[in-house]
Amino acid sequence: MNDSLSFAVSTWLWTSPFTNDTIGLFPKIKSMGYDAVEIPVEDPGLIDNKLIKQALADHGLRGIVCGAFGPSRDLTNEDPGVHQQCFDYIQECFELCNELGAKFLAGPMYSAVGKARMVSPEQRKQEWDLAVNNLYKVCEIAASRELSVALEPLNRFESDMVNTAEDVARLVRDINHPAAKILLDSFHMTIEERDIEQAFLTAGDKLIHVQVSENYRGTPGTGLTPWGALKSGLEKINYRGTISIESFTPEIKELAGAVCIWKNLADNQDDFASDGLQFLKQLFN
Repeated sequence: MNDSLSFAVSTWLWTSPFTNDTIGLFPKIKSMGYDAVEIPVEDPGLIDNKLIKQALADHGLRGIVCGAFGPSRDLTNEDPGVHQQCFDYIQECFELCNELGAKFLAGPMYSAVGKARMVSPEQRKQEWDLAVNNLYKVCEIAASRELSVALEPLNRFESDMVNTAEDVARLVRDINHPAAKILLDSFHMTIEERDIEQAFLTAGDKLIHVQVSENYRGTPGTGLTPWGALKSGLEKINYRGTISIESFTPEIKELAGAVCIWKNLADNQDDFASDGLQFLKQLFN
């Protein structure tokens, strides 16, 4: 299994937002032993797609593109104008995917991160249907560009819509489009799943990306995450994609309040990335 897995790290671990200057991290990321860089797109206007493509090539890295979905990019908003803003933003992310040769755009694009409320069953159904209909449109655009979307469940403190593998599998079924796929993140899973291994079985062959950090968002291998169950779940579905370390610097702009990162989660962010990668490579060896 380990021969076909690859490993990535999100630049959110060090900085926010991603800009052209963030390519200064690429030599360090490569020297640590990573295969790919996860590029979180907060403001597409800060990113020169061709420059990023060249920098990745210069350092022998692949690019993975993740979206950042704040309140102005909410496909369940009552205002169709907000939907259009989100569609426009997703289109720009798709352009970056195509430039970099990335096969999908990842993220919780069904709703705004931090939108966590108690609402009536009627409103919940209304918002679910909005998400399904709008994501079908997103999938049509993705397919026209030969891309997929990797939809990510978030824990209950960050979303009231899609929290578990079961939730996202239902969303994908309701969207009913071949471009609709799944991303699972171990941080959210340790909060929401009863059985980590079963969650991966639920996602099955729809799973195209995996993000990891510890249960407290820290360095993999230093907390309470049941890594044995995570490994066996991925092995049982014959996962062949990338495992990406995603955590955050407290300076994160777009999602600061939603992800509740108030302090650094390691003494040194470089150590976080390096130690985390070594742990994952040992785990999957």
